Amino acid sequence: MRDASHGTSLREHVLLFSRFLRSPRTVGAVTPSSRAVGEAMVAHVDFTAPSRIVELGPGTGALTAPIVERLGPHIEFLALDIDPKFCEQIQRRWPSVDCVCASAERLDRIAAERGLLPVDHIVSGLPFVSLPLPVTRQILESITAVLRPGGTFTTFQYAHGYFLPSAVAFRRSMSEKMGGEPRVHLVLKNIPPAFVMTWKKRGSPPPSPPR
Repeated sequence: MRDASHGTSLREHVLLFSRFLRSPRTVGAVTPSSRAVGEAMVAHVDFTAPSRIVELGPGTGALTAPIVERLGPHIEFLALDIDPKFCEQIQRRWPSVDCVCASAERLDRIAAERGLLPVDHIVSGLPFVSLPLPVTRQILESITAVLRPGGTFTTFQYAHGYFLPSAVAFRRSMSEKMGGEPRVHLVLKNIPPAFVMTWKKRGSPPPSPPR
């Protein structure tokens, strides 16, 4: 599956801005992420290997596109968004994508219901630092519960907020749960620039079955 567009349309900007005005704590941005951020979010993923990938908070699909363009029959992909308008946008743009309208707090149950456990890679555009703390804690619990040992979790923080106490606290909490510090990459081609962070869950992945 490929998406011919490499940019974000005016309609997507308007949709994101309108949803931000409606719910700034859960949307957390007024413009879609750039293509460069999307590419950086999946740069570590081996799309030639069988895997299970989950995206949390796809929004208008700016981070979804680099995933969808690389999907093959050997990869299972699930997207979760709490906003029905964003889910409609994803399903309209990519009808074959399994996009569930639900909170990421339910990731463990939804992934189990779909037979997607354990998950290999999770990418997220959720604004963790602006979400209520109990919600963030539950989402992080679900993330660490579903990831296999050696699996990855990737998200980003805008450069202007990277050193705020709430952002530092989030990274510290995630590092404790994953058992190590993230790999960090600054993406300048975004408004504003963003730090992309990838954690690898501590432990060795199980051996691949013989083929």
